[in-house]
Amino acid sequence: MKTLIVLLGPTAVGKTELSLELARRCGSPILSADSRQIYRDLPICTAAPTADELAAVPHRFVGTHGLEDPSSAAQFEAEVLRFMEEEAGEFTVLTGGSMLYLDAVVRGIDPMPEADLSIRARLKEQLEAEGLAPLLAQLARLDPVYYDKVDRSNRQRVLHALEMSLTTGRAFSSFHTGEKKPRPFRIVQIGLKRDRAELYERIDRRVEQMVALGLEDETHRVYLRYADELRCQLRDVVRHPGPTEAQPIPTLTPPALNTVGLKEMLLYWEGIYSFERAKERICHNTHVYSKKQMTWFRRDADIRWFHPSQKEEILDFVSRL
Repeated sequence: MKTLIVLLGPTAVGKTELSLELARRCGSPILSADSRQIYRDLPICTAAPTADELAAVPHRFVGTHGLEDPSSAAQFEAEVLRFMEEEAGEFTVLTGGSMLYLDAVVRGIDPMPEADLSIRARLKEQLEAEGLAPLLAQLARLDPVYYDKVDRSNRQRVLHALEMSLTTGRAFSSFHTGEKKPRPFRIVQIGLKRDRAELYERIDRRVEQMVALGLEDETHRVYLRYADELRCQLRDVVRHPGPTEAQPIPTLTPPALNTVGLKEMLLYWEGIYSFERAKERICHNTHVYSKKQMTWFRRDADIRWFHPSQKEEILDFVSRL
């Protein structure tokens, strides 16, 4: 039976170096489970593999999408399953930290019905005309379970839940069975973790490295492309060098613009953040994201955890599979 080795962990924990070593030993390409590294225009923001790393080991699902190209965990699941069936050898290495993408492969995604495009169009028109509050109120009536757990500032998720509820006449949350799907291959999960202080220090150093590599130029190109739309979306945000923590920052469209590192810099280019404030918020938001990642991963008892310094122990564990 084929084996999929899943190397996971929070951002900046040190997955890249170990994934390269594992892939070389297994004779496998690296399948990237990173929902942001798919964007070809954001290699610095997303800490995508370097040219040398891409040359050392073939990668899949890196730099494959434009900023407006649709992507989803369901699509990722289908593409990985196709790869495992048609191309995979005895061992395949998949690595990343995007929780939904990893869950899609390891556990599977509940099937969803086709969307009603007329309902989608109507909801988008209502959003533009009335804002998010009426849609949230409607979601609370139709699906209080999902309403209680959804990020209520994430317009895309709110719209999708409403769209499915109105299309099917069922609460969107009722499609989430939580049942693990069978796979025709073995899955072995290896998790990397560090102490929080150690991880946060690495995150902060990475942000400084991103700046040194050209974060300003990369994000300015994106800003120029979407300046008019951003100005409209951010029209209610107070413009001063350091907005208070309580100031709401809306979810941007297209969704790729909400990438940590990019969104903060777009606010800088729009005159809402100072440059130092943008860097501070990138660090803070990445800390928060890494904490969410570890909370998500800890619920899975099948993950075998290591510190990244335990390289030989990890390689020995893999050699005995």
